[in-house]
Amino acid sequence: MASTEGTLNLDAFLERAVAAEGRLAPAAKTLREIAVAAIALADLIGLGQLYGRLGASRGSANADGDVQKELDILANDLFVEAFRRAPVAAVASEELKDALPLDPAGPLAVAMDPLDGSSMIDANVSIGTIFSILPALPDAASADAHFLQPGRAQIAGGFVIYGPQTSLVFALGDGATQIFTLDRRDGRFHLAVPEVRIPADSNEYAINSSNYRHWEPAVRAYIDDCVQGAEGPLKRNYNMRWVASLVAEAYRILLRGGVFLYPGDHRPGYAEGRLRLIYEANPIALIVERAAGRAIDCLEPILDVVPASVHARTPLVFGSSNQVELVARYHKDPQFSAERAPLFGKRGLMRL
Repeated sequence: MASTEGTLNLDAFLERAVAAEGRLAPAAKTLREIAVAAIALADLIGLGQLYGRLGASRGSANADGDVQKELDILANDLFVEAFRRAPVAAVASEELKDALPLDPAGPLAVAMDPLDGSSMIDANVSIGTIFSILPALPDAASADAHFLQPGRAQIAGGFVIYGPQTSLVFALGDGATQIFTLDRRDGRFHLAVPEVRIPADSNEYAINSSNYRHWEPAVRAYIDDCVQGAEGPLKRNYNMRWVASLVAEAYRILLRGGVFLYPGDHRPGYAEGRLRLIYEANPIALIVERAAGRAIDCLEPILDVVPASVHARTPLVFGSSNQVELVARYHKDPQFSAERAPLFGKRGLMRL
């Protein structure tokens, strides 16, 4: 049986990071507490329906109107308690209407989606916890105000994925994206993939095609060209992937490339996208950029967007840099949309 003896564990990695840059000590402490809570949550998820109907509805909704599952609440409470043990001034969560004040002297603010993909808890699909660690603002007028910073202000960000393996994915300080995997034999996270790099190109895309009729022309034009494959203007065959779990999509793209699209569309409440900027898009964008990928709101870098509210939504496209740039070109250049370029026949692209 393979052993993790001799591999770099999370505690040793964080100690090295703090030794090299002392200002990272509060974030390192917070990452340790995230890891402790994640192990407890992974054990609970692993029991599945032996524990009970974790995917059962609580009959309540979160701040965005989404139905809360039993495990949503358990995960939120578990991580809030973890942050009480860390130097955290305030916590923002998908499950809380307003940010929760904690330690007034804490130098950090943490935003989280305690359980991404909770609609598939009982289906045994990979789900996760997404987190963003920001500097607390000394002049913040309220707990919410700590979080109204662009994503580039993040000190750390990442996610935990609970699947065949439980892995902690994060970028800390100015460092690269790292993947640590839980070894259940010793109850510790060990470095599994150091300094992740997303391939610059790929022939995989992930999108919920059932919403095709609601998309903007630029999104439809891009997907139409992917579907045409080698016979179309992109001159290559594509595969589609769609798990409907943001952490599962992100993990796959980190390891083998691809592009993920969750655009805004014409459905009521979807014009600005559905993913939350602060505690979903920003941490994903951070680890993707640190892994040589790109993350945009269909046009501009996600990390440059200044949030208007704690639960602000955004479109999100991320993954292999060349593919993300291509999606942006479809949005920026009207000749990339058949509806806007009739002189080019059914499809334009000016013979790329």
